[in-house]
Amino acid sequence: MTETPGILQLLAFAAEPGGGNPAGVVLDATALDEARMQRIAADLGHPETAFVGRRDGRRAAVRYFSPGAEVPFCGHATIATAVALAEAEGTGPFTFDTAAGVVEVSTDRDAEGRIRAGFTSVEPYTIDLEPDVADRLLGILGLRRADLDERMPFAQTFAGNLHPVVAIASREVFDAFTFDPARLRTLMDERGWKGTVITVHVAGDLADGLVAEARNLFPVGDITEDPATGSAAGSLGAYLRERIGVPAPFAFTVRQGRHIGRPSVLEVEVPASGGIRVSGTAVPLEG
Repeated sequence: MTETPGILQLLAFAAEPGGGNPAGVVLDATALDEARMQRIAADLGHPETAFVGRRDGRRAAVRYFSPGAEVPFCGHATIATAVALAEAEGTGPFTFDTAAGVVEVSTDRDAEGRIRAGFTSVEPYTIDLEPDVADRLLGILGLRRADLDERMPFAQTFAGNLHPVVAIASREVFDAFTFDPARLRTLMDERGWKGTVITVHVAGDLADGLVAEARNLFPVGDITEDPATGSAAGSLGAYLRERIGVPAPFAFTVRQGRHIGRPSVLEVEVPASGGIRVSGTAVPLEG
């Protein structure tokens, strides 16, 4: 699973070979200080690297670092860490203590023998996005209000990280828009958005079983878009339940990463209340 002793590298949420989001995982980071963890994350260059600290049986403290900074929570690195722990210690439940809160994680094997993992987010919430900030964000993305899906208004939504949501009505506009990474990074830093900017297109009804096409914008280092974003998928579930009013419980699928050549799929389950469950697989990063 790794070329560097002590550091695992996995692809989470891959929809096909070559897809998924790469994550570093250090299963024993108890001897590492914050500066060393940040250097490892920067050297790997993956969107996030997870570091497992103190352990108490199947409960662990986990910290997450992007190449540029620590983030409170990372969904795809949580899936990767859970799969790595299950490979080493056997499938079953784990509990992760994160900066965002306590995250319950399950692992099991599917019919093909692959380990699947799922996490239940911390308590989510959804809040308004101020009109002036929304206008500034649209300007950076080169979008107009006429491009937006009226069914899904602007908001900010949280299930571990706070994400703004921009819903685009046309598949063609969704596929074609571009943005200035430096300008977006400046806005994200000003707003304290540690995760991604969610841009999403839903062609069908906003109901149980919907499929959301997502582009999660994440300008950090050489990265501009995230191939698969577990915290954003959970946050989108909270948004659909709390802001849109999709009757819960319901489930939906997020397809992401197509625009950067790493197709990914995330399965989301939204209960009537409480945390959102996001599940998927993780496989070793080859080469």
